[in-house]
Amino acid sequence: MRTPILQFGTSRFLQAHADLFISEALARGPGTGPESGQAIGPVSVVQSSGDASRAGRLQALAAPEGYRVRIEGIEGGQTVRRETRVTSVRRTLATGTDWAEVARIAADEAEVILSNTGDSGWQPQAADHAPDFRQEMSFPAKLTHLLRARYIAGGAPLTVMPTELVPRNGDVLRARVLELAGAVDPALADWIAGRVVFANSLVDRIVSEPLEPAGAVAEPYALWAIEAQPGLVLPCRHPCIQLVPDLHRIERLKLHILNLGHSYMVSRWIVAGGGGAPLVREVMADPAARADLESLYAAEVLPVFAAAGYDEAPAYVASTLDRFANPYLAHRLSDIAQSHADKLQRRIGLFLDWGAGVCPGLSQPRLKQALTQADYSGRLPG
Repeated sequence: MRTPILQFGTSRFLQAHADLFISEALARGPGTGPESGQAIGPVSVVQSSGDASRAGRLQALAAPEGYRVRIEGIEGGQTVRRETRVTSVRRTLATGTDWAEVARIAADEAEVILSNTGDSGWQPQAADHAPDFRQEMSFPAKLTHLLRARYIAGGAPLTVMPTELVPRNGDVLRARVLELAGAVDPALADWIAGRVVFANSLVDRIVSEPLEPAGAVAEPYALWAIEAQPGLVLPCRHPCIQLVPDLHRIERLKLHILNLGHSYMVSRWIVAGGGGAPLVREVMADPAARADLESLYAAEVLPVFAAAGYDEAPAYVASTLDRFANPYLAHRLSDIAQSHADKLQRRIGLFLDWGAGVCPGLSQPRLKQALTQADYSGRLPG
């Protein structure tokens, strides 16, 4: 069994996003049109966290019948409710117990290494500079050792495609891997610099809840924007995958409209006491809360985008409001509230800085007030 896609991460997001796209592409088969499959092959999924509680999920991901993904929401004014089976995952492994096999796949089979390990997976660890693999290493350190195995095996070119929500994620991962590789072997660092493509990408789909033992519930909207560069290998062709010359414009729209709106709702919730377990759709069903959000976009957000020449921003806001109001998704404010202080700075703080430059004098009192809200440190409601 050959799996040219090696994936790190078992999140419900990947299950309803990249793995679903690859599954649909494999089902369509080869072709040359924009709707054709052109998948390079199936996936080996690797759990890198060492969390033993996810063993059942790992087994279910590679079940022959696949796992379920339920798509529910509003698309083009029409209700969408469908269920599909994802069958792109053919093998599951864990770095803590299967490192030798993971390294073999990385050295011999992989054409694309895909990751979504969360912000915590990228945090530097004390074990990162160990001469050999340690489970306690960060994902960039583990990746460095896998690239070393490929280099020793002959060094065929490779694409590394992170989907973590880090601006310029490919550039950031590349810099950290080169730093670690240079400390191991300068020749290894030179090979990585010349033969490994690190793709910058941006992903967008609200995946609101898991299905057990594997699977997820997601909205119809989905985007995987990937920045073009020489030598890039895509895992598949799919209508939701956009190959673009520059991610900057898409990143601003998502971060400072959709993500900003989420964090603004969380700030309002915290000011009100942070009680209960409200859903985004419940906020949108409150006429006063929806009117406040619409007013925020109109008065404090869209003028900045207009001044910067983003003619597509009003349509993006309208689409975002529809996504927020999706009557089927259980998207909890308490989930969005995790790491709230950091999110506020990225989503609202950076937007205020940008706005001060392109639209000086614009009054943005609600955004400035939201930025002052403390992190949500309560427990997730049961």
